[in-house]
Amino acid sequence: MSSGGEEGDYVPWIQQFCDLFGHDYFVPVAQEFIEDDFNLTGLSSQVPYYREALYTILDYQVDTIEDVTNGTSNSDKQDLPTKSLLSHSAELLYGLIHARYIISKPGLTAMASKFERNDFGCCPRYYCDGMHLIPCGSTDVPGQETVRLYCPCCNDIYLPSSSRYLNIDGSFFGTTFPGLLIKMFPEIENQCRIRINKVNQNELGLKLFGFRINESSISGPRMKWLRMHPKSIEQRHEFENCELSIPSEDEMDDEDDEDEDDDKTMASED
Repeated sequence: MSSGGEEGDYVPWIQQFCDLFGHDYFVPVAQEFIEDDFNLTGLSSQVPYYREALYTILDYQVDTIEDVTNGTSNSDKQDLPTKSLLSHSAELLYGLIHARYIISKPGLTAMASKFERNDFGCCPRYYCDGMHLIPCGSTDVPGQETVRLYCPCCNDIYLPSSSRYLNIDGSFFGTTFPGLLIKMFPEIENQCRIRINKVNQNELGLKLFGFRINESSISGPRMKWLRMHPKSIEQRHEFENCELSIPSEDEMDDEDDEDEDDDKTMASED
């Protein structure tokens, strides 16, 4: 990313990055945040040519192999990155810094403004009534998956509707950001609660000539469990303690022993 030739046309690297095609989800990270070494702890081991990439983000002059070859620099050619590698490292470093910035108070405020403007899109489900989506990642490790969109109303995750966002790494937004945004701005939960309470569960599902189709039918309503929310305290505790897992062999043996004891008890009573 190069700036204009004249000083008046100079554009900072961060602004250039956020203005690129398909980078609508990003917010500019404050330079003070980047200059604080505490906020960058552990990133040097994840980014090649970390120091050069950091200087590039902060708009310092960084020598590359091309500069040495063209005779515009007196630096040693050894251990210098190419321009393409430096650009990739700078984008990777900025994405990881961005994931940390958006869980800080200034970053959450900036992302909340984009959420309010519906910059991330709406949930495609009809009964979510256009609930705004929140970008997130399924992992904090870069290079695993692209960015996803989370709906706080139906608690489902979607792929972005446009292919322009499919090259954005999900770790640039992380797994912590959506939950932290909802907790910091309770009005998001209120919007979801209004939408959930507005839906009449008795009216859901397909109908033929005014009669509801039986749930056991092949064409009956499916995926209804996505609309079920715990209402009482007991249901909420049951929901939090519920785990979908395959029982171990020891648990299966214990259940078999209990069944055998029950059979013996019933036989002795007879």
